[in-house]
Amino acid sequence: MKALIAMSGGVDSSVAALLMKDHERIGCTMRLFDKEDNEREKSCCSLKEVEDARAVCHRIGIPFYVFNFTENFEEKIIGKFVDSYRRGITPNPCIDCNRYMKFDKLLVRAMELGCDLVVTGHYARVEEKDGKYLLKKALDPAKDQSYVLYSLTQEQLKHIRFPLGELSKDEVRRIAAENGFVNANKPDSQDICFVPDGDYAAFIEEKIGKMPTGDFVSVDGEVLGQHKGISHYTIGQRKHLGISVGAPIYVVKIDAEDNTVVLGDEKHLFSTVANVAEFNWISGEIPTEPVRCKAKTRYRQKEQPATAYANDDGTVTVIFDEPIRAITPGQACVLYDGDVVLGGGVIV
Repeated sequence: MKALIAMSGGVDSSVAALLMKDHERIGCTMRLFDKEDNEREKSCCSLKEVEDARAVCHRIGIPFYVFNFTENFEEKIIGKFVDSYRRGITPNPCIDCNRYMKFDKLLVRAMELGCDLVVTGHYARVEEKDGKYLLKKALDPAKDQSYVLYSLTQEQLKHIRFPLGELSKDEVRRIAAENGFVNANKPDSQDICFVPDGDYAAFIEEKIGKMPTGDFVSVDGEVLGQHKGISHYTIGQRKHLGISVGAPIYVVKIDAEDNTVVLGDEKHLFSTVANVAEFNWISGEIPTEPVRCKAKTRYRQKEQPATAYANDDGTVTVIFDEPIRAITPGQACVLYDGDVVLGGGVIV
C-alpha cells in the first residue's frame, strides 16, 4: 500500500514516517501561510520546519513534497478563527485544521496521487471491529490527542493511520535519536501555528482592525468598568481584566451583540449542561436512546460522567453528573466510552 505522510518538521511525524516502512511512502508538508508568515521561526510550516522534514525524508530514503494550501487555510482556519473571536466565541483552530486540512484537503490530494493512506504523528489509534472503524485514545494518557480528532468519519478512518498510538513520547524521541533524525530533541510546539507568540487579540486586530471597547457588567447588570474589546477575553479568565472589585472575579459570559463582558464569582462558571452543535457521531449512526458516557469540554480536562441526548435537529445535549467549570462556546465537547471516542461537536 502507498502512504502519504503529513510531516510538520517535528519529531512525531518524522517517527510516524519511519514506522510506515512496510509501505511505499511519500513525505509532504502543507504550506499554510503566505511567504512573510511562513518565515516565522516558531510556525509549524516555517522554512526551518520544512527543511527538517525534508532532511528526515532524505535520511529514510523517501520522496518529499510541499503542497500549497494557503488559500484553503486562510478561508477555513484563519477566517473562522477571527470571525469566532469577533462573535465572542473561543475557537479551537487545531481541530479545524485536522477537519478541513489534514483529513480533507490532504486526503483528497493523497487519493489523487494514488495513495491508499494518510499518516500523521497524532497520538491516537484506529481499530476496525465488526466492519466499523473505531477512534481510540492513545495508550499514553499524557499525550493522547483523540479529543482533536472527533470529526473523523468512517470513510476517513478507513484511510488514516496513527503509528504513534501505542508509544510514549520518550519512546518516540529514542527512535528518532537512534535513527539520527535532526529533530530528535526538538521541543513540542505549544502555540497555535499562525499565532506563535500567543497574542490572539493583536493577530485579530491585524486582520480586521481594533475591536470596539465596551462595558464590563456584573451578573446583575451593574456596569463595573470598560473592556478593551471582546477578542481579549474568554470564559473563565481572571487575569489581565484591568479591573478590581475587592475579590476574585472571572469572565462568565461574552455578549457580542451588546458588546459586553459579564463578570462574576467563580461559582457562576459552573454548569451541568453543554449544548453541542455540528455533532459528528463517529460510528455514522445517531443513537435513538440517551447515551451514558464520559465527556470533556477542554483538551486537558479529564472526562467526566455524563448522559448525551441526540436531538432531532442534529444537536446534542450533554448533561454532566456534576457541574463542570467554564463550559465555553466554540470549544469542543467530546464523548467517550472507555477509550473509544463516540463523537463530538462545538459548544454553543
